[in-house]
Amino acid sequence: MRSTAGGHKTAMVFISAQSPPRMTELQRWVLDSPSQLTTLRASLHKALTGRALADGAVLDEVPEKVVLVATELATNALRHGLPPTIVRLGRAEDRFVLDVADHSPDAPPEYSEGRPLGEGGLGLQLAKQFSLEIGWYVEDGTKHVWAEFPVPA
Repeated sequence: MRSTAGGHKTAMVFISAQSPPRMTELQRWVLDSPSQLTTLRASLHKALTGRALADGAVLDEVPEKVVLVATELATNALRHGLPPTIVRLGRAEDRFVLDVADHSPDAPPEYSEGRPLGEGGLGLQLAKQFSLEIGWYVEDGTKHVWAEFPVPA
């Protein structure tokens, strides 16, 4: 545990401060409000699978995890960062790379231990659980949180 500038106790950041692998960008979304998350989910699913996401459809394992993590990280960026939030989907060889950026470079990604469900902090934990690798970096005054996922065979 460590104290933040405000004296609050938080867990140490559990994701590495490093850039993701070089990727070819497949698609980009610019979000200004949480109301755009529904469109992000449907569009991201289509970018991953080539198919539109039908209402109530069950997702395949990898696309479901990417869509869930993208939604959680974008929600964090919209809630705690400065707009706009930029979500990028890329590919690096046999992996998809999800990169979510906001304009709050002085606020590293962290979560509080012991926070009850529904009070935040779950997005980074899900990203860590579902991805192959997760990290963050700052570039040109923009904070990026990224995660890698396998490309389904």
